[in-house]
Amino acid sequence: MSAAPVYDPSDPEVAANPHPILARLRAEDPAHWSPALKSWVFTRHEDVRALLLGDALSVGKLASFYKALPPREAELLRDIVHYLGLWLAFQDPPDHTRMRRIMRHAFQGPAIAAIESGVAPVVDHVLDRIDGRGRIDFVAEYALQVPAFVIMDLLGVERGMLDEFKRWSDDLAVFISGARRADDKYERAARGCKEMSGYFKDLIAERRARPRADFLGDLIAARDEGDSLSEDELIASCILILFAGHETTTNLIGCAAHALLKHPDELARFRAEPALTASAIEEVMRWDGPSNCLVRVVAREHELHGKRLREGERVFVSIAGANRDPAVFAEPDRFNIERNPRGHLTFGQGIHACIGASLAREEGRVAVRRFFDRFPNAALPEGGAVEWIDAMVPRGLRRLDMVGIGGEGIG
Repeated sequence: MSAAPVYDPSDPEVAANPHPILARLRAEDPAHWSPALKSWVFTRHEDVRALLLGDALSVGKLASFYKALPPREAELLRDIVHYLGLWLAFQDPPDHTRMRRIMRHAFQGPAIAAIESGVAPVVDHVLDRIDGRGRIDFVAEYALQVPAFVIMDLLGVERGMLDEFKRWSDDLAVFISGARRADDKYERAARGCKEMSGYFKDLIAERRARPRADFLGDLIAARDEGDSLSEDELIASCILILFAGHETTTNLIGCAAHALLKHPDELARFRAEPALTASAIEEVMRWDGPSNCLVRVVAREHELHGKRLREGERVFVSIAGANRDPAVFAEPDRFNIERNPRGHLTFGQGIHACIGASLAREEGRVAVRRFFDRFPNAALPEGGAVEWIDAMVPRGLRRLDMVGIGGEGIG
């Protein structure tokens, strides 16, 4: 008889491929207490969806985290906890309801529609930059840059600030994404937040003085029943859009390229049938997409699968586990770009469903399609690096070596 499954995302084998242990948890221990995380882990689609749609869990975990910090660390993280506490992702109703209602006006405005329709020129710009290099790190040189430029254009950030933008995001990521092997994550997070909030404070002031008809202008002007975002809410929302708006899509593009190149038959179908682009991106999000899990805290004590969940305990709802649940998806471990998997939970559910999902999908579709159309010889080199990010919440590649970029073949 095998030992009971234990979920520890710091294990390099789990980081590279979490699906075997998630399958065991679904089958043997659907309400799993992880000693490594000191948290509950739920992996079945039915449970994950119900928990995300219900009111038994809360996203307001920052306040309790902050109160438990030693004085030095509390002072170090004061600003980042303040601004992150204003993110939609970390707010419960009624504050979440109010902010999302206001922000919806900007996300449904003409500026966001123009950005979505303008993804292709951004993709072509990045493709031109890498064409002829032969060998690239696909993540750093393509998957990161496409969504970074899209989001920077959306917010009016100069493209020449890409290096600063990347450094800010990396500093925030070690804290927000749950890095397990970063000893200096608090210092880096505090530095990234200070620099990013200062930049957006100045940018918002400049835009108020000289209004422009763009997304940031729409966000500043957004009103719902006369209510608008405060200065700090605007700064926090810009940080969220800049950080989350590129991170998820970077991971989606990287995971898509990796999945297709590891499945040559599916890649051949993808290349031959452009009509499969949309369903292929949806299948990537289901099979090995950009989200490992979402983190919540128990808002009220309740029982699930015979386990007592007590108020304040942390909960990881496993998106990756739910998206391969055989109760919902036939042959869930098979990567099939014709599947068009309705019901995957990659962008969340309920009130916290990703507000930028439409833009992320469009970036994924255009970036992956145009890359493989431009570079038919693209391939994974023998012995090339495939490195997964050190994170519990997102799922993505830190590095993906690729050859055949620009017609030189795959040698």
